[in-house]
Amino acid sequence: MQEEQKWYTITIYSENTVGLLNRISGIFLKRHINIESFTASKSEIDNVTKFVIVVCTDESQIVKITKQIEKQIDVIRAFYHTDEETIFQESALFKIKSNLLFDERQIQNIIKESNAQIVTVSRDFFVLAKTGRRPEIDAMYDALKEYGISQFVRSGRIAVTKDSLMISKLLNQLQE
Repeated sequence: MQEEQKWYTITIYSENTVGLLNRISGIFLKRHINIESFTASKSEIDNVTKFVIVVCTDESQIVKITKQIEKQIDVIRAFYHTDEETIFQESALFKIKSNLLFDERQIQNIIKESNAQIVTVSRDFFVLAKTGRRPEIDAMYDALKEYGISQFVRSGRIAVTKDSLMISKLLNQLQE
């Protein structure tokens, strides 16, 4: 019996070293699992980088992947969580012709209803920013598509867990 495919967020704490991203992506490549979203940033711990990776797979695969990631020399710790166990957002930017902002009343309604922000307005274009979950950004994209989107970009998922990860406590123990 095949396990249920679900969305998982993998959080990796590591040293920021050259080549680690290649080694991590290779783990997914070997298992034929597509990375849906990837972000890297400074973490809450000095000199530690936090990677957030989103994949759709089953629980047995995610357990194996997480263990394999933790075997990487530069990885301090890796965790996986379901969508129900995390708080997450994405961001998107939409570039649209300026005349539409003033000529199409519906665009102003879309901006207001989706709680988007106007980032900049110039003679030729304006840029909207939307932060939210993927379906909210997709809905805004669909609503604006008929008016013509000149450019669109979406960030990867940023996420924090609902439960404490105790990573700071773990690092303090390692340093002692």
